[in-house]
Amino acid sequence: MGRKSALNSGRRFQTASHWGAYTVEVAGGRIVGVEPFKDDPHPSALIAGLVEMVHSPLRVTCPHIRRGYLQRRKASRGARGTEPFVPVSWDVALSLVEEGLREAISLHGNESIYGGSYGWASAGRLHHAPSVLKRFLGLIGGYVDKRGNHSFGAAMHIAPYVIGRSDITSLVMPWRAIADHAQQVVLFGGMHEKNMQVDAGGAVLHESSEWISRAARRSVRFVNVSPAREDTPAALDPEWLPIVPNTDVAMMLGLAHTLIDEGLHCVEFLQRYCVGFDALRDYLVGLEDGIVKDANWASSICGVDSQTIRQLARSMATKRTLICVSWSVQRAEHGEQPIWMAIALASMLGQIGRPGCGFSIGIGAVNGNAVERPARIPRPTMPLGDNPVKIAVPIGRVADMLLHPGAVIEYDGAQLTLPDIKIVYSAGGNPFHHNANLNRFVEAWRRPDLVVVNEPWWNPAARFADIVLPSTTTLERNDILAADMQRHYLAMYQALPPFAHARNDYDIFLELADRFGCGDAYTEGRSEMQWLCKMYTDARARAIERGYAPPEFDEFWEVGRYAFPNDACCDAPLMFEEFRRDPAAHRLGTPSGKIELYSATIEKYAYPDCPPHPSWLEPTEWRGAEIAGRFPLHLLSHQPATRLHSQLDPSSLSRASKRDGREVLTMHPRDAISRQLADGDLVVAFNERGSFVASLRISDHLRAGVVQIATGAWFDPAEPGSPRSLEKHGNPNAVTSDRGASRLSQSSTSQTVLVDVVRCEVPPPVTAFCPPRFADGSADLTFH
Repeated sequence: MGRKSALNSGRRFQTASHWGAYTVEVAGGRIVGVEPFKDDPHPSALIAGLVEMVHSPLRVTCPHIRRGYLQRRKASRGARGTEPFVPVSWDVALSLVEEGLREAISLHGNESIYGGSYGWASAGRLHHAPSVLKRFLGLIGGYVDKRGNHSFGAAMHIAPYVIGRSDITSLVMPWRAIADHAQQVVLFGGMHEKNMQVDAGGAVLHESSEWISRAARRSVRFVNVSPAREDTPAALDPEWLPIVPNTDVAMMLGLAHTLIDEGLHCVEFLQRYCVGFDALRDYLVGLEDGIVKDANWASSICGVDSQTIRQLARSMATKRTLICVSWSVQRAEHGEQPIWMAIALASMLGQIGRPGCGFSIGIGAVNGNAVERPARIPRPTMPLGDNPVKIAVPIGRVADMLLHPGAVIEYDGAQLTLPDIKIVYSAGGNPFHHNANLNRFVEAWRRPDLVVVNEPWWNPAARFADIVLPSTTTLERNDILAADMQRHYLAMYQALPPFAHARNDYDIFLELADRFGCGDAYTEGRSEMQWLCKMYTDARARAIERGYAPPEFDEFWEVGRYAFPNDACCDAPLMFEEFRRDPAAHRLGTPSGKIELYSATIEKYAYPDCPPHPSWLEPTEWRGAEIAGRFPLHLLSHQPATRLHSQLDPSSLSRASKRDGREVLTMHPRDAISRQLADGDLVVAFNERGSFVASLRISDHLRAGVVQIATGAWFDPAEPGSPRSLEKHGNPNAVTSDRGASRLSQSSTSQTVLVDVVRCEVPPPVTAFCPPRFADGSADLTFH
C-alpha cells in the first residue's frame, strides 16, 4: 500500500492516551523522552506515566497459567488470587483458552460466557481491547454483555423517562455559553479540575482552565454544594455550602418549595414544556404524604441553613442560573432522584433552552465535555459484529450474576434472569477497581470455571485470573485517536516493538478465531494497517458528506493529524434551544414529547425505590440512619489526580501522591480529635463489609462527619483467601456497597457508605506492586 510503519521511520513518534497526546523519543529500544502535543495549552502531568510503565518490572512477559488450574482445572477455582503462576508458551495458553471455551459452549451454551469486559482500556479506535474481544466472541456464538456503566449509570437510566434521551455526556452546557451568559452556576457535587485532564478515547487539547478563568473574569457566581470545599476550582472563588452527603435531593426540594411558596416559579414554562408538575407540587406542599418539603425540613436533613436555602432559591429565580449535578452525586442509592429533581428545579425556573441556563449533568467530569466542537464528526470504527446472545446484565449486578445464577431481578421495567456464567473473559479493564464490596466480589470471581485476562501488567485482575495473556500498550502498536469529545484525528505510531512475548489484543483474538474456524470473518482479510485505512476512509467519506474535508489516509498518516474546523461550532444549537423555540416541532423522546416531571411509565413499574416523580428517599447508609451509631463517618471516594482510575497506579507520579506507600484519607479536625488521631497516622477505615489501611490527612476543607479518599489503588488484600481480608493499600471498594441504586437502574452506589476509622497499630506491608509468585509447572502441562 506504499506505507511504512512509523516504527522504521525515525526516533520520535506521536501517540496518544486518555490523558493527552504526546511525542516520545526512542533510543536503544527504550523511551528516553516525552513532549506534550504542541497545541495543547495545559497538558496533563500524566503523559509521562505510560512511558514509564512500558518498561515496568510489572509487565507480563509471556503467557502464564495459575498452577492450580494446570493441575485441576475448575476444581481449583477457589484458589484464585492465592497461587503462583506458571509461564507457558502461547500455544499452550491459547489451547487452554480454546479448551475452556469449547467445553462451556458444548455443555452450557454461549449464554455461559461473560464478555461484558468493562474499563477505559486504551486510547485508539482499533486496538480497544473490550471491542476486539466482543468481535471475537460474537463470531463463535455470542456472549453475555453488560448494560450501563459505573460513571453515570443512574443518570443514563432515568434521563430517557424525563427528557427522552440517555446521551449523558452531551447534556452539558458549553463553557462559552456559561462564560458569556450565565450569572450563577449552582454545582451539586462540585466540579473538580483534576477530572478535566482525562477523556475516554483520548484527550488532545486541555482547554477547560482557560474557560474557567474567563468565567471568573466575568464574575459569574459559583456555588459549590458539596461536602468538600476543594471540589470546585479556587479561581472561581466559589461559595461553599457543605451539604450532608446523599441529601442533595432534600435541598433541591427545599429550593423548589421556596419557589412555589413565594410565587417565583415559571408557570408558563411548566405548562408549555412539561407534564406532571401538579403531582410534584402536591408532593412539595405535603398533600401527598403530609410532609411539607420547605427549607426548614430540607435543612434538618441536608445540613445547609434554611435561610441560606431560601436566599439561594430567590437568587436562582432572579439570575440567569445553571444547575449542575456531578456524576458522583448520582453514584449513590436512589441516584436517579437528584438527576430528576435537578431537571425539575431547572424547569421551575423556566430557563431551560437559554444560553448558560437550565441544567447540566457532569460538567467537567471529563476533559472536553463542556468545550464546543464541530457537530457530527464521524469516528473511525471497527464493527463489533452481531452478538447472537441477547442477554445483558447491569454492570452493578455482576457479583450477583456470578453468585446467584438463575435469580430473577427487577430491572428497568422488566424482569431479568441472571445467567449461569462458566467463563469470564476480561480485557482492557480492572474489575478489582470499579466493582464495589470487593470481599464479596472476590467470592463471586471464584465461582466461574475459568477466568481469562488479557493484560500488560500484573495488576489485580491478572493476579486473580487462571490464564493471563500478555498484551501490548499503545506505544507498541499503530492506531488512530478520534475521541467523541475532541475535534482531532491523530495518528498513533508504534514506537517500540511488543514487550517480551506480548501480543496485540487484536492478534490474540485472531489466533483464537482461527482455532474456531472464523479467522477470515474476524479480519475480513485486513491487517492492522489495512484496518486503520479502512476505518479512516469510511469515516472520511461520512465527513465529506457533512461538509468537512479531511485528507486521504496516506496524507493523514504522513502528516499525523487532522483538526476539524472550529468555525462550525458557533452555529450549533444549544441544549434544548430548538425545543424551547418550538416544542411541537422538536418533541422530546418522552411519551408526551415534553419534560416529564411525573412519569406514568415509571408509575406502572410500582418500584418503591423509584417513585413516579422526584422524591426524597432515605438511603440505607447516611448520617441520619440508625447504622450511623456504629459507623458514624460517611466515606466519599473521588477520582484521583495522579492516575486514571487504577491505570498508572505503579507510576512514580501516582506513588508520590501516597504516604507510606498508601492512599491518603482526608478527615475533618473535629473527627480526628475525637479519635485521638494525628496527621500522618496510619489508620483503618472499616464497616461490616471490610476494611482498608490509609494514611491520614487532616483538613477543614471537608465537612465534619465525612472522610474522603481517592479511588484506584491496586487492590492489595492481606489474606487473598480470606472472606474479610484487610486491604493494605487504601482501596475504598473494600468497604463500599454493591447494592443497586434502584430497581430502575441497578447502578453503582459507591458513594453511599458509612465507616468508622481507628489507628492502625501494626500496619502490614504493601505488596500491590510486587510481582506474583512464579512456579515451574512443566510437569503439569497438558499441551506441549
